[in-house]
Amino acid sequence: MKAREPLIIILGEPNSVFIEILSKVLVKFKKNINYPIILIGSKNIIFSQLKILKKNLSLELLNKNFIKKNKLKNKLYLIDIEYNFKNPFEKISNKSKSYISACFKEGLKLINNNVSKILINGPVSKKHFLPKKFPGVTEYIFDKSKNNVSKKPVMLLFNKKFSVSPLTTHIPLKKINKNIQVNNIVNHVAEINKFYIKKFKIKPRIAVLGLNPHCESKSILNEENLFISPAINKLKKKKLNISGPYPADTFFIKDNIKKFDTIVGMYHDQVLTPFKTIFEFDACNITLGLPFLRISVDHGPNNSMIGKNRSNTDSLENIFNLIRSIK
Repeated sequence: MKAREPLIIILGEPNSVFIEILSKVLVKFKKNINYPIILIGSKNIIFSQLKILKKNLSLELLNKNFIKKNKLKNKLYLIDIEYNFKNPFEKISNKSKSYISACFKEGLKLINNNVSKILINGPVSKKHFLPKKFPGVTEYIFDKSKNNVSKKPVMLLFNKKFSVSPLTTHIPLKKINKNIQVNNIVNHVAEINKFYIKKFKIKPRIAVLGLNPHCESKSILNEENLFISPAINKLKKKKLNISGPYPADTFFIKDNIKKFDTIVGMYHDQVLTPFKTIFEFDACNITLGLPFLRISVDHGPNNSMIGKNRSNTDSLENIFNLIRSIK
């Protein structure tokens, strides 16, 4: 991110722990933030929750139609989005749907107007917010953004030690094999490779997992032989540092994962389950394939913890550390 270019943060579900953890992390990282931050959300919900949490943030209101990003100082701004509520902390319901939609619309408008190249969003409840056509927020943002650089979004769960990426995201298991095609794998891995080269100046070591147990089945017409291995060979010819397919059941042991920067799996839980077991909340969710970098925390709204002032900040800290490393 260029110096002085603002960071845009969409607050997401109002009935969540995000305002709590954001206030904690902004205080902790205060000395390391040398860029403007634009929050998008309800002023009333922010200050109502902060009052209960006995925390404080100094915010300057920003007009929705501002365009002179170079006039912003290294401080915290807010674009206020109206939200009506009775209590600062309520149970998640469809009530917040239109509010969250308005927040995303405002944030993506700033992105599309080249105000910033990095967008962070707080967690949302997929059950209550997303229309049926979108299986996840990754797909929702990809659909709503303009000038996407790939045909499909690429989900990357990131930790500085290693990352994982599922080829397919929020789809039923019975549909996974139909989405495993050579071109899908090639394009997916290419986006990851490009991200590491552009942001970290390294050629990533990429491992690819198979689909079937032990990467084998009784039929030679399995996904490993038909699609996964041919895709890997095609990427090797393009000089990518890639290998596989590896059996998923034994891959995530220490001696294996320390050899790689990124592990690409065939479906969501194949890589996210071991990854979250290892790192818990010390990771962030990045969407590649967009004309900007979208990052979110690696957890949901956590409605059971709101208002208790005891929420884990690791994931959001991971995001700010990532931004500092690629600025």
